[in-house]
Amino acid sequence: MSYPQLLTPEEKLADAKKLLSLPHIVVICGSTRFMTEMNEADLRETKAGKIVVKPGIDMKSPHELWSDPVEAEALKVRLDGLHRAKIRLADEVLVVGDYIGDSTRAEIAYARSLGKPVRFTHPEVDPDA
Repeated sequence: MSYPQLLTPEEKLADAKKLLSLPHIVVICGSTRFMTEMNEADLRETKAGKIVVKPGIDMKSPHELWSDPVEAEALKVRLDGLHRAKIRLADEVLVVGDYIGDSTRAEIAYARSLGKPVRFTHPEVDPDA
């Protein structure tokens, strides 16, 4: 007797996105020093008919919400978790910029561990190239 295969959460999400006829979802990753380039990539990907998610906060720019170092560190941890959720939600990753730091390198590895395709605006910085 065979039993039906249970779907993984990722397979359930993919099926739900198909049932809802959602457009392709791309998450933008990279150093927030490239926020201008991220915004340009957002425009181009949106024009191509994709849903775009990207970092919403540039903690390198001063702001009262992260002026306290202890609160800033806690916020960074929450934002890292939020960005990983964006990677899980997305169909693919677009890495922006000509520099890959530790955080972006970890995001690329995480995306690839989930089987997400990863594109680069600067393919020469691909850590696995």
